[in-house]
Amino acid sequence: MAAVSPLPVCLLLLVAALLLPASNAIYCDEDDCYDLLGVKQDANASEIKKAYYKLSLKHHPDKNPDPESKKLFVKVATAYEILKDETTREQYDYAVAHPEEFFYNTAQYYRAYYGYKTDPRAVLIGLLLIVSAFQYIHQLTAYSQAIESVKQTPAYRNRLKALEFERTGGISSKKKGTKQIDKNLENELRGEVDLQIQGVKKPSVWSLYGVQLILLPYFIGKLLTWQICWFWRYRVKKLPYAWEDACYLTRTSLRIPDSTWQNIDEFTKEDLVMKRLWEKANMERHMAEARKGSRRRR
Repeated sequence: MAAVSPLPVCLLLLVAALLLPASNAIYCDEDDCYDLLGVKQDANASEIKKAYYKLSLKHHPDKNPDPESKKLFVKVATAYEILKDETTREQYDYAVAHPEEFFYNTAQYYRAYYGYKTDPRAVLIGLLLIVSAFQYIHQLTAYSQAIESVKQTPAYRNRLKALEFERTGGISSKKKGTKQIDKNLENELRGEVDLQIQGVKKPSVWSLYGVQLILLPYFIGKLLTWQICWFWRYRVKKLPYAWEDACYLTRTSLRIPDSTWQNIDEFTKEDLVMKRLWEKANMERHMAEARKGSRRRR
């Protein structure tokens, strides 16, 4: 059997000798936290609290001007901060029982005292506010850019000129004899032009993620109420579909968003609703007719 070299053993003993006191030092320096408070290791929270109050009154700088007493007061306060909390107390007891696990004990200590202690709810609220702010800025930027693009189109300029003609009876245009619209009148007329841009909506606070999360219980309740009313009205009582509900079924059958549906003229809406496209046979017939019409246009 090979002999064990004494050098590695000596190194291990040296490391152990250095680490054993260090495990305690990260908490109460070289002192024992229980000894500083004068309590046993199995003392309960009430006993620890009473011992701390008694020692703090005795060694408080306002009560005792002795410099040594002031140092002892700091040590007692530190020991109490460690032992009053169940988590840090367990970590301290573990460090005393397992001084060889120096790196683990040090990591636990710094995580407890210098780790992130902010309430997760506050973090979530802050994150939602930041995300919502960026979302609103993005919506506002996209909408502004789309509006500016529309204002450069001939259709928009023609609409402004038509409104100017209606407002002034053509007098202003005849006087100027130019294509330029008066700036003040243009600013007034812009508010009367309905700019409907498909795929771009005006920024709304109600569409922000943070607001929607807050109103989630309301939306869930509203959805459940709507489902119950729908089931009672059209499944149990077998009533004919109301106009709004028929529009909803038609829109969902065609898989078009609400904003697109709102831009369809009333005659086309009525024609689509009358076809009852939510029924499979009617939808198949409608799609076949649409394909035939597309071929003829080609």
